[in-house]
Amino acid sequence: MGALEALEKLAPVVLAFGCGVVLARRKVVPAESSKVFADYAFLFAVPCYLFGNVYTSDLAQLFNWRALTGHAAAAALAVVLVTALCWTTGVREPRQVALRIMAAIQVNTAYFAVPVFIMLFGDAAPIFPVLLFQVCVLSLVIISTMELGRSDRTGGPARKLGSAVAASLLTPVVIACNAGIALNLLSLHLPQVALDSFAFVGDSASPVALFALGLHLGGSGLEVRGTTREEIWLIAFKCVAFPLVAYAVCRYGFGVDGEWLNYLVLIAAMPAPQNLFIFAQRYDVSVDMSAALVIKSSAVALVLLPLWMQWVAHSG
Repeated sequence: MGALEALEKLAPVVLAFGCGVVLARRKVVPAESSKVFADYAFLFAVPCYLFGNVYTSDLAQLFNWRALTGHAAAAALAVVLVTALCWTTGVREPRQVALRIMAAIQVNTAYFAVPVFIMLFGDAAPIFPVLLFQVCVLSLVIISTMELGRSDRTGGPARKLGSAVAASLLTPVVIACNAGIALNLLSLHLPQVALDSFAFVGDSASPVALFALGLHLGGSGLEVRGTTREEIWLIAFKCVAFPLVAYAVCRYGFGVDGEWLNYLVLIAAMPAPQNLFIFAQRYDVSVDMSAALVIKSSAVALVLLPLWMQWVAHSG
């Protein structure tokens, strides 16, 4: 029953993605236009979504610092493991490694985790601190690495690094998140019409990003038989190894138990984030592999969802 309900919650995801695939294959919408839709999501819709939700949240109630620290430690350990695996398999270019770290560690929150948490717990609030960690820490590192590797960056290493960090701090996603936290903490009042406007645009982030992914895959194609060994180990790490790492580190390293331990394990079991494809397309790094990982990891996570639900139930 749990898997069936999860499928029902994910029906809008299938619709948005599926329409993109069909329209691209029938050449109704050009597949190359996926870049325009992805830029809209990355530069405008997702920042609006993040700002509105951060600003209106009760930050004091959302943050369990022991649980969040445990998640951060688990993510740090996973970064080391994934980096080692990348070097072992011959992937050593910084931007390529950074993209694979993102695929193996960051989670699909808005498009997958939220409906699952609403179904299981009636509330998606526990996801929000992890989302902030992803945006304000992990994504900042990923974006800095991507910006540092851009061919149009000039100067020495220090200047390139400074420019990359500055560029990452000035990306709309990071600005929106930090602005939402600052205004929330300062208790500055924003008119309801402004919040409604952010929500209106932010609500388009999920369908537009999924539609862009569908357009890209509709144009390039996606074959299960053509799954590479690299894709297999990345998906296995994301959907199996990372949840186990999160469980071990959070429980035995930081003493997290009860509901928050269940939350963190289930969050870690979510598939690779939609932003993986958006980042890859924006910086032109392993676009086809990123698109394939988002879809294939989502399929695997959905199959494993009943098992992780049992894990959560028994742990609770």
